[in-house]
Amino acid sequence: MRRFFANLGPGLITGAADDDPSGISTYSVAGAAFGFSFLWTALLTFPLMASVQLMCARLGMVTGRGLGGAIRLRYPPWVLWPACALLVVANVFNIGADLGGMADVMQMVTGIRSYFWTPFFALLIGSLLIWASYNWIARVFKWLTLVLFAYIITAFLVRPDWSSVLHGTFLPHVEWTRSYMSVLVGILGTTISPYLFFWQAAEEVEEDRKQGKITVAQRRGATNLELRVAKDDVYTGMFFSNLVMFFIILTTGATLHAHGIQNIETAKQASEALRPLAGPGAYWLFTLALVGTGMLGVPVLAGSCAYAIAEAASWKGASLSKKPRNAPRFYLVIAAAMVVGLALDFAGLNAVKMLFWSAILNGLLAPPLVVLVVLLTSDKRVMLGRVNGRGAKVLGWICAVLMTAAALGLLVT
Repeated sequence: MRRFFANLGPGLITGAADDDPSGISTYSVAGAAFGFSFLWTALLTFPLMASVQLMCARLGMVTGRGLGGAIRLRYPPWVLWPACALLVVANVFNIGADLGGMADVMQMVTGIRSYFWTPFFALLIGSLLIWASYNWIARVFKWLTLVLFAYIITAFLVRPDWSSVLHGTFLPHVEWTRSYMSVLVGILGTTISPYLFFWQAAEEVEEDRKQGKITVAQRRGATNLELRVAKDDVYTGMFFSNLVMFFIILTTGATLHAHGIQNIETAKQASEALRPLAGPGAYWLFTLALVGTGMLGVPVLAGSCAYAIAEAASWKGASLSKKPRNAPRFYLVIAAAMVVGLALDFAGLNAVKMLFWSAILNGLLAPPLVVLVVLLTSDKRVMLGRVNGRGAKVLGWICAVLMTAAALGLLVT
């Protein structure tokens, strides 16, 4: 068991970062508006997101490159740069939403206006990314995943009707309405997010660098043991991510929806409504854990932007393990992503709505990137013979088709 937990790393961090403030808001909206009707999505998305994230992990381990670098070598620029542009647009929007959500919660707790908290969190996270070492960041991120247990504990504090929970989990309910389809696309977008694809592959490369494998040639290839360890890591992280999603929907469904509070837009509103319904313990767990998830999610969003651009442009030495003076362009992208995300909050855009709509944006942008991931990891020239098995390939295509169908359903309704 000690060895198993010691081997957890990129997959666990990626899964935890998936439950960022935008994701928490989306799950809260789902539970408040539709009760337990969306619990079945936790069962649906787990095998899909686990298969896609494992493909990204294998890609990084076998090729010795991140997703952006693999796309650059295999496909023409007109495929590469739109893929990176989609990622950057979604990430910057998401950064602004997460920073705004964290600031709103802190205003609620402290009484100090969110106007001051937003730049505080941006400077704090940006400074940690720029000045701290990769090894330190990885250790801190690993411990930060523990804050997500707060949402699991909260679900038991609210004492739900477990028979209704089982019904919502195993008997899918679908409505052909705009509100239902927007929540469905939001859930798919916040669980199977473009930035996680780039981050997962890049972090597998960083783990190799940590072991002294500096060049691409040294990093190419992976042993059966390394691939098994990565599989355990990814599956554990994705299971944990979906478990938290399940319990957030359960909590808000058992409290807000059950008491007629169905029209919320953010986790902040969910937190405010939880206090009289579920008591101060549930309120504080739900509220403060949101700040912790933001501290985990925002660096992953900014970092994946930098990895994507650096790999696409073939910048040498672009890595969180490098000092800023040795990788100035890489860190400039991180700083720019944080600044633009912060600017969105100060431009008057509603952070309340940005949290939910950033998840929908991810849901609309993810399908073409899922297709690229499946094609790359099924290509013998790219994967050196370590291509996807039939099961993984089928799950990857199901993921792409399902997300495309949900996006079309939203557009139609």
